[in-house]
Amino acid sequence: MLRILHTADWHIGQLFYEYDRTYEHRQFLNWLIKTLSQEQIDVLLISGDVFDLSNPSAASIRIFYSFLSKAATLNPDLQIIVTAGNHDSASRLEAPKPFLESSNIHIIGLVERDENGAIDYKKILIPLKDKKGTVQAWCIAAPFLRMGDYPVIPDADNPYAAGVTAFYEGAYRQVSAQKQAGQAIIAMGHLHTRQAEVGDIDKMERLIMGGAECISASAFDDAIAYVALGHIHKAQRIGGKEHIRYCGSPLPMSFSEVHYKHQVIVFDLKSEGIEHLKTIEIPVSVPLQHIPAVHSSLAAVLDALAQLPMAEADATTAPYLEVRVLLNGPEPGLRHKIETAITGKHVRLAKIDVRYKTASPESGAPAIVNAAPLSDLKPLDVFSRVYLTKYNNPVPEALLQLFQQAIREVNESEAAP
Repeated sequence: MLRILHTADWHIGQLFYEYDRTYEHRQFLNWLIKTLSQEQIDVLLISGDVFDLSNPSAASIRIFYSFLSKAATLNPDLQIIVTAGNHDSASRLEAPKPFLESSNIHIIGLVERDENGAIDYKKILIPLKDKKGTVQAWCIAAPFLRMGDYPVIPDADNPYAAGVTAFYEGAYRQVSAQKQAGQAIIAMGHLHTRQAEVGDIDKMERLIMGGAECISASAFDDAIAYVALGHIHKAQRIGGKEHIRYCGSPLPMSFSEVHYKHQVIVFDLKSEGIEHLKTIEIPVSVPLQHIPAVHSSLAAVLDALAQLPMAEADATTAPYLEVRVLLNGPEPGLRHKIETAITGKHVRLAKIDVRYKTASPESGAPAIVNAAPLSDLKPLDVFSRVYLTKYNNPVPEALLQLFQQAIREVNESEAAP
């Protein structure tokens, strides 16, 4: 039996509305090191997006490798498997790979090919060993798959989904051919699955990988005991299957997560499958806060802000604050008024969410509209709004898919090492 912990989407180096999150990441990783020991974990799976940027800062790199060093020192028999996500530089993440493998730390960023140009699946297959060194299971450690990483399926209706499905089928055939009887198989992936429930940050950043570019839960062979997914930041089962899961991000990524419980997933792996699967809640080191609970008049907002507690000596744990204001029209100096109201308070202003009252064309009754800043709009949002304004119809699905493909190709060319 092996005890496994699944986590993903750390995004070390991320700024939350321009606030540095180093303290939060260190708190999470310190908690994770303790959890690895308390839960007697044999294998740690990190399913992509270790870093928030493909070129992380020296401080971010130091945080990650300090964690690996501490985890390996405190748990000598621990195996750690790290796969690259779409935010990571695959080649940069793999750079220390030869050195780390001597410590049972495996990093998979690139999909390599053999001398004949065929995908070398053996390079992503990791044997999972017990404390005696006996192989008990195998892991298909698949990173984020870029164009060229997966097979090309001629005449496929959805080339991405068909190619990724074929990639996992090929990896499964390879591991099945070399594993012994009684050895279980698990798989890792950093991708968007069909019907996955996404959060605000996923909608803004990652739905280029959605729509046509998502895969079905059926891409993973039923004989695979567990599929450890990353990319979507909300923890969930996929396809109604207990063993195909996103673990979610360890830190809040948007204000929609005020009441959301972040977690890691722990389970026991046996030859017959998984047992005793459970989630462990991650403590929140810096909370999110809405003031007020619903969008209200500026006078009511300023009154609510005046009730906030005064600043403490340690500002690192001060909540991130979203202020919700309902206005009748433009409000000159709005930010200055809010900043003045929270001067000396134990909060950090992150976002001012303004809504406006407007009359509904049908009934004349007041309605609330969202004034999205230009910086919050993504290319797909701008394209959709311009098309709707010009043609008074939503973007046709075929044209939408072509636009998403163009955006993806631009992003891949920019992210290429």
